[in-house]
Amino acid sequence: MPEESYGPLTLIRGENRGRYPYCHSVFIPGAGILIDPSSDRERLIRLRDEGAVKTVWLSHWHEDHLMHLDLFDDLPLWMAEEDAPPLADIEVFLDWYRLDRPDERAYWRKILQKQFHVHPRRPARFLRDGEVIDLGGMTVEVLRTPGHSPGHLAFFFREPKTLFLGDYDLTPIGPWYGDLFSSIEDTLASIRRLRAIPAERCLSCHEAGVFDGPVEALWARYEETIFERERRYLDLLDEPKTLAEIMDAWVFYGRPREPRDFYEFGERLHAGKHLDWLRAKGLLAERDGKFVRTSSEL
Repeated sequence: MPEESYGPLTLIRGENRGRYPYCHSVFIPGAGILIDPSSDRERLIRLRDEGAVKTVWLSHWHEDHLMHLDLFDDLPLWMAEEDAPPLADIEVFLDWYRLDRPDERAYWRKILQKQFHVHPRRPARFLRDGEVIDLGGMTVEVLRTPGHSPGHLAFFFREPKTLFLGDYDLTPIGPWYGDLFSSIEDTLASIRRLRAIPAERCLSCHEAGVFDGPVEALWARYEETIFERERRYLDLLDEPKTLAEIMDAWVFYGRPREPRDFYEFGERLHAGKHLDWLRAKGLLAERDGKFVRTSSEL
């Protein structure tokens, strides 16, 4: 896969434009730091064999950001403490995705172990919000940006004024906040924090991967997708509907996608998050296993 250099940073693109189950990785040759090793396995093997990687950083715990972490079992792993529990125990990994049924757990356990090489890992160091790390000729500020996950991290490389967004990826579909400890409210707060960073370039983990110059319009659109989803869920609930009926509308993804199992799973998670959010606002009720709108106000 192609890779691109942006001053001291190298973007290693993932397969299929970094779409799930892949992501783009960032490599910092001068410091030997690899961020989110889920891009091009063959390229990452070469980096490993050359001894170029000294430390692996994770933006967060999701499988599409650590698929090739197994290549670096002998190297220190750095990440946020809040996102570390799933890496220590695959059963916790499944719990954090709210997988309760034994058949679902067995299905995803096999995928995580075979496709994503998930096995127990314990970080050597935790990255803290606000800490500034000297990488030798460049400094990076650690930004805890919860919402997508409880310990999601972004990184602002100060001298090249480059902001690594992780999974706040500015894709047209909008932000993801589906797992157990994800939060719509925290996602909004993190988007607004990242929007305020004086970056001249942004790097993300999926699809386009690179954004040069002003991105305010992209941030505004990205944030607005959350409220568009909210309006669509409410419109659906003018008449009572079950969760299955709500999922069939594909509010989150817009249409069925492949791999179907993953996207149906994501659709269910996000429908649940929005239903909880709307219920907390007093805008819907659940009656006899169906959800219905109770107010026309937003």
